[in-house]
Amino acid sequence: MFQTYHFVIAFLLASAVTVITTPLVIKLAYKFNILDKPSGRKVHQEYMPRIGGLAIVFGVIAGFLYLTPDSPYMSRIVIGALIIIGLGILDDKFALSAKTKFAWQIIAALIVVSSGLHIEYVAIPFYGKLEFGVLSYAITVLWIVGITNAINLIDGLDGLAAGVSSIGLTTILIMSVLDGHMLVVALAVILLGPTLGFLYFNFHPAKIFMGDTGALFLGFSISIISILGLFKSVTLFSLVIPVIVLAVPIFDTFFAIVRRMLNGQKITRPDNQHLHHRLLSMGFSHRATVFIIYGVSIFFGISAIIFTASTLWGSLLIIVLLLLTLQLTNEIVSNLDKTHKPIISFLKKVSDTKPTKPVIKRE
Repeated sequence: MFQTYHFVIAFLLASAVTVITTPLVIKLAYKFNILDKPSGRKVHQEYMPRIGGLAIVFGVIAGFLYLTPDSPYMSRIVIGALIIIGLGILDDKFALSAKTKFAWQIIAALIVVSSGLHIEYVAIPFYGKLEFGVLSYAITVLWIVGITNAINLIDGLDGLAAGVSSIGLTTILIMSVLDGHMLVVALAVILLGPTLGFLYFNFHPAKIFMGDTGALFLGFSISIISILGLFKSVTLFSLVIPVIVLAVPIFDTFFAIVRRMLNGQKITRPDNQHLHHRLLSMGFSHRATVFIIYGVSIFFGISAIIFTASTLWGSLLIIVLLLLTLQLTNEIVSNLDKTHKPIISFLKKVSDTKPTKPVIKRE
């Protein structure tokens, strides 16, 4: 049985290994020419080492070997993670096609699902149990692949993916401690330590990028621990919790897909219209943009924690408020549609009161 000091030691050990190995990974990246080249849609202006995720993996391995968390799903989760790590390394070196990456991500997700880790049903208030049947496998695969890519797509500024992932992991950690789910606590600690350790080298101005090796691995890992911990009760609202925790990368990815479809582009085609790109174009500095997105992520993380302790109607109210906040944020940064802004238009109508003529009384 885990004791508190076990988690503390695992956190310190995992973060220390990442801090120690990151300079070595930087040298490795230069030696094998695994570098991120400047381009029109990228912010950096010089060649940067882009395999920093390997240092995160080293830290996770150290923490994992110390705590050795046990689960009937663990062996196949590890196999899936190894596939994702290998995929990330190859993509950082050779820039694989989107189809190849999606195919291997699906294979990794299917291996995890084959362990028995999937959502069979959801309990809907005022309705009852909704069985997913064979769709439960597809839903779980879609969640794993979706979150894996969501973290990857938000990795556009120094410290952004590492910081947002750290905030999400911290939220999951707090909720798991409150819920007494020690397996998820262990996995969250093992991931959080190396991610924060890497952030020391990755925050602006970055010395190294995590690359797909880190972004895909973090996304895959977060998707798995969210399934292990937050779907425990299998209610409709338990499905909403991970979406709230990871709202920034999820909705940034969703807006990107819709935007590209509306523009007649392939959904896999990169662009410079993500949330962080729009904030930069509004005149915010690199650091200010990152801190703004951190703030939004913290807001959603706190909302998720409050959400779990709310009543049914309180939960519904929180969902509505969060959706309105997402829409307002999208309208402010003009991320999806630069002309259709219903919330801002409504606020302008409410606030735009015409001055009334003074009434002159005649005696």
